[in-house]
Amino acid sequence: MTSVKEQEAIRKLMVFLQEWDSAHKVARSRILDNFIKSNDGKTEPELELEFSQGASLFLARLTAWLRTTYMYSTCLDKLLKSIGIFLSAASGRRYLIEFLEIGGVLILLEILGLNHLKEEEKRETIKLLQLVADAGRKYKELICESYGVRSLTEFLATSNSAEAQKDVQVLLDSLGRSNPKYQNHVYKGLIAVLLCTSPRAQQLALQTLRVMQ
Repeated sequence: MTSVKEQEAIRKLMVFLQEWDSAHKVARSRILDNFIKSNDGKTEPELELEFSQGASLFLARLTAWLRTTYMYSTCLDKLLKSIGIFLSAASGRRYLIEFLEIGGVLILLEILGLNHLKEEEKRETIKLLQLVADAGRKYKELICESYGVRSLTEFLATSNSAEAQKDVQVLLDSLGRSNPKYQNHVYKGLIAVLLCTSPRAQQLALQTLRVMQ
């Protein structure tokens, strides 16, 4: 038997999820603002407490909305930041697995290739990919298996944002470490960047190659 307190917490969660499900873009943007403000930096137990052990239900809604709207930049920056709260949560490996199971890596890599999206949105995308890579070798391999090195080196070569290029350099450096199956793949990708027309990209690629060597 659940206690009265537990029943009330579950009721609040269901009301919140119903509010999200029925909300349009403006209302969802406000919900995301509140979520980011209230939950940034929380651990998995803290998020579960906040959502009455149903945090995954909200994450599933966020990833579903990302999958259907990322082409149109619908609150994309806030949506990526909200997903990042789950992926960065201490002890929250299951959130990462849930995100990957819906094809999260492929979606993030596709976002990097969309020219009409803002650089801030691309940077949030790279942060999420970095969180995936930081989870360990098999997750680095997943990014590489998804043609991630090609997507990342193309972005490095064509981006006009020095900050975003630096973020990508750090991610490529991470993919080239403790990832023997794809280390050579990363190396070749960086070599290809040396042929691009961006001096900044060439410099960053050279720096990473020196470290790898």
